[in-house]
Amino acid sequence: MRLLIAVDMEGISGVVNWNQVNPEHAEYQRFRKIMTEDVNAAIRGAAEAGATAFIVADGHWDSSNLLIEALDPRAQLAAGTPAPLSMVQGVESGVDAALFIGYHARAGTLNAILDHTWSSTRVANVWLNDRLCGEFGFNAAVCGHFGVPVLLVSGDQAVCAEAREWVPEVETAAVKQAVGRWAAECLPLAEAQARIQAAAQRAVRRFREGQGPRPLRLETPIRVRVEFQASQMADGAMLLPGAERVDGRTIAFLAPDALSAYRSFRAAVALAVR
Repeated sequence: MRLLIAVDMEGISGVVNWNQVNPEHAEYQRFRKIMTEDVNAAIRGAAEAGATAFIVADGHWDSSNLLIEALDPRAQLAAGTPAPLSMVQGVESGVDAALFIGYHARAGTLNAILDHTWSSTRVANVWLNDRLCGEFGFNAAVCGHFGVPVLLVSGDQAVCAEAREWVPEVETAAVKQAVGRWAAECLPLAEAQARIQAAAQRAVRRFREGQGPRPLRLETPIRVRVEFQASQMADGAMLLPGAERVDGRTIAFLAPDALSAYRSFRAAVALAVR
């Protein structure tokens, strides 16, 4: 059994503020190590349930955060940017299922650590088929395009709840209880990582027994709507072929499938002028 482990940083154990996930700040180096340890906990749990191969997609910032020298040697690391499938790079390579580690809730979520959707400086909201969507939903839909189900998410209680809205049977590992955007009650690291390990073991065991979640598949064509933080960002995003202007800060476009929607969304954000 081959797994994709897609990793972000805001939902990593102990993270509560931007300094801890920003490579330009001294705190970041501490949390790179913790990020790698959270991933290793997921690998241990999945391996205990029978997973035999792992590809780890580093999905935060410039995708160069995980410490390869400290990563479980059973895993291959997909790192660097831009990668064709970004946060879920490797899902196209024949994996059986995916685990999402260190995820965060969508922009505007109450009591959610570092809530945002893709870019905290550019994107205000995203809708897929008129349904408000964050990074969990979008990345899970791309996995679903390749027939890959998402079995687990770790992060705060808010992203766990959001994940269950999209994939009701997903296993969750809440490693902190957010009480605001920059405040949370964090589990001790040993307990948080034990929780991730146990959840990964349950998720993979259920999957192998035929009881896990199914791939998330969206009705096509997919209507994507993106609200930016400022009108000049939407001005730039309108260079995307096929885009239509909805209002001062919002564009929309149709995509034939989740993969095309993902690529066009990423292009629109890249075109958005800050």
